Amino acid sequence: MFKSFQRFCQDFSLQNNNRLFFLGISLLLLLMAQPATAHHAFGGQIPKNFFEGFLSGLAHPIIGIDHFAFILSMGLIAASILGGIWIIVGFLGAAMLGTAIHLMSFNLPVPEVAIALSVITIGILLVLKKQLPLALLITLASVAGLFHGYAYGESIIGAGMMPLISYLAGFTLIQLGIAGATMKLAQSFQQTLENSKYSLIKYSGFAVVAIGVIALSSAITG
Repeated sequence: MFKSFQRFCQDFSLQNNNRLFFLGISLLLLLMAQPATAHHAFGGQIPKNFFEGFLSGLAHPIIGIDHFAFILSMGLIAASILGGIWIIVGFLGAAMLGTAIHLMSFNLPVPEVAIALSVITIGILLVLKKQLPLALLITLASVAGLFHGYAYGESIIGAGMMPLISYLAGFTLIQLGIAGATMKLAQSFQQTLENSKYSLIKYSGFAVVAIGVIALSSAITG
């Protein structure tokens, strides 16, 4: 009986430590959250050459914690379904289209709100562990990609062709790398992530939802 009680205490302690860890990560992410269209790798200056364009493209999805949270979450979602890589491909293709739409001076309605809602939505999917059809997930990721890409376009308006091309290459490669690596890692450690005692995916989803809510509040009030 004493051993059973001791085991219970150990399990309780592990769960609480795990929750405290993810609470700390969540608070850190929340403190870093900023409106999606405000992120510029060169402080708002337009890239002038291939190198600056490429660096700006690499940095933009990482500087914005809302973008970054979505990309990581997309990798986790993709890991849970056969053919999940097409979710990432759909997002990346739509993101490039969204940037092109911005550069052609076409306006998408309330992009900051749409980006925040996309973050909230993918966070909810992680929390609920909802298995949606692949085609629907690709569609949702593509719609989100349009708005994320539209926001990326803000940093490159007015740039020449060479930095524009390198910018597109940069943000496509960094997002593919992050989402792809997350997908592969999640597949490799699937048993640990899905363990009902720890629910790492679920805790991550709560953090992502919180980031989306902060971004939504900033978009509405800002």
